[in-house]
Order: sequence, then structure tokens, then C-alpha cells
Amino acid sequence: MVPVFVVLMLREGQGPRMAAALVFMLAAATDRLDGQLARSRNLVTSFGKIADPIADKALTLSAFVLLSMTGDLWWWVTALVVVRELGITLLRFVMLRRAVMAASRGGKLKTFLQILGLTGLLVPWGAVLPTGAAQVLLYLAYAIVAAATVVTVVTGLDYVRDAVRISRDAR
Repeated sequence: MVPVFVVLMLREGQGPRMAAALVFMLAAATDRLDGQLARSRNLVTSFGKIADPIADKALTLSAFVLLSMTGDLWWWVTALVVVRELGITLLRFVMLRRAVMAASRGGKLKTFLQILGLTGLLVPWGAVLPTGAAQVLLYLAYAIVAAATVVTVVTGLDYVRDAVRISRDAR
């Protein structure tokens, strides 16, 4: 769904933007459902612990970059998130020799806040709501993205701390 989302975001107009927001929401919802099904049926695998966060990152990072390209999000936020996400993904791959670093509760909160905030920025509220209501939802989306950015940094530092501990304990 990520390629469809990207193509829609690159098109001009409110219609493609709304369609992109809907595709983003659908992709996020199906990712969540997939994880719940795997856990409920005891089908969680080491591969899934790595692949699922990568799928999350493909969706969220494309949204961060595209929102910055359209001027709807500051580039420094996108750069911070991209560096953290790619850095932690690389760290998790390196750590596979010692242990699987599954997504933490903080990491799941980060993903939830990112998806919620990004959804709020993706929806063209002004096309479907009166100006005042649209502005309130837009400000709320920015507040959620700000919270997500803080959680992104904190959880990134947590992963680094855990990797150092695991490496030290493995010696």
C-alpha cells in the first residue's frame, strides 16, 4: 500500500490527498490487525519481530518525507525521525547475533502517536470541515506529532541503552 500512498500524495488536489490519507489509515489499521492476529494465534516469529517494524517504517517514513515535501511538516522533524528509525533498525539487525530486540511498549506508543499525528496532517481538513474546526484538528495533529517526536528520541535512546547492556552481558 505504501507505493499507492506515495503516488496519491504526489498528485495535486484535495481528492488525491484525501485518498492518500485513507490509504495511509487503511495500511496502518491492517498492520495493527496483522500484529494482533499473530499474537492471538501464537504465530509471533523472530522474522515478524523484525519485518513488522520495517513495514511500519516504510509507511511512516514515507509520510514524514512527503509531508515535508508538501510544506506541511518541518524538515528537521523528518530528519530527526528518519535518523532515529534507520539507526535503530540497523542497530536491531546488528544485535540479531546476540538477541532479538523486539519492539518495546515505548516503541509501540511512538508508532501509535506517529500514525495518529501523521493522519491528522494528511487529511485535508479544510476541504471537509469549517475553517475553525479544521484549524483545531490541524493544531492537535501538530501537538501529537510533537509528542511523537519526543517519544521517538527517548525510545531511540532506550534501544541504544538496551543494546549496550545486551552486548556487555554477552561478554
